[in-house]
Amino acid sequence: MNKNNSNSNTLNILVTGSNGQLGSEIRELEKEYSYNFFFTTRENLDITCKDSIKNFCESNNINSIINCAAYTAVDKAESDVENADLTNRKAVKKLALVSKELNIKLIHISTDYVFDGKNFKPYCEEFQTNPNSVYGKTKLDGENEMININPLNSIIIRTSWVYSSFGNNFVKTMLRLGKEKQELGVIFDQVGTPTNAADLAKAILDILPNIKNDKVSIYNYSNEGVLSWYDFAKEIMKMAKIDCTINPIETYQYPTPAARPHFSLLNKAKIKNEFNITIPFWKDSLDKVLRKLGERK
Repeated sequence: MNKNNSNSNTLNILVTGSNGQLGSEIRELEKEYSYNFFFTTRENLDITCKDSIKNFCESNNINSIINCAAYTAVDKAESDVENADLTNRKAVKKLALVSKELNIKLIHISTDYVFDGKNFKPYCEEFQTNPNSVYGKTKLDGENEMININPLNSIIIRTSWVYSSFGNNFVKTMLRLGKEKQELGVIFDQVGTPTNAADLAKAILDILPNIKNDKVSIYNYSNEGVLSWYDFAKEIMKMAKIDCTINPIETYQYPTPAARPHFSLLNKAKIKNEFNITIPFWKDSLDKVLRKLGERK
């Protein structure tokens, strides 16, 4: 938490889940924006308690919330339904209720897992949802809680395959395994687009002042391009000059407790058109993260 409140035109932003990938990237961008940021974690703000949220927002004159908090352990969620539901649905409901009462903008982050991945063209925001995992279902339930409560000037952003120089993610795992092993099998029949959390963070902070709606709107955001996890792993090894052979495998050869969408390409036309933003190509964003990690050879 930082900075004192100033005039009523200042954006006083509560960032929940600030130690995660997206929250950490927002913190990195803090100095580039004339906003007041209040970074919180579960240790200093209980977002499952409405009174805690309301007291915090009132005492700090919060007028915008970016909810980066989420239960993202996709496989663990299959056996830990209660905790996944607590963070992905109940907490979102509490945040939406407080936002409605205090007229606060709420930006909530959701996921491509709300879809079943059986589509054949990029998913638009209004396409039929049909999650096939506990994680996806709880994230969709959170979306629906927010839509039903309908805090004004609030949006849901669905994203996919998030990675960053912070936290644990696919890019870091590939870098580590690539140095340990001579070859790796990586799934080629799941297709989508990675999202550099830094790009998403910047997009959120850029569009925040311009969000004006009378009902909750949904937007898609990921980097541009299309690829499989196999393609992604190949490019990571190539850019980092790691001598590890990547072999394509099918999903059935790598069974996991939670089902993954086979196709989760997101159509980003809506967010680009309405907010006039440009989205970077996935390879350019990967290059930036690898450079930040000191892995671009």
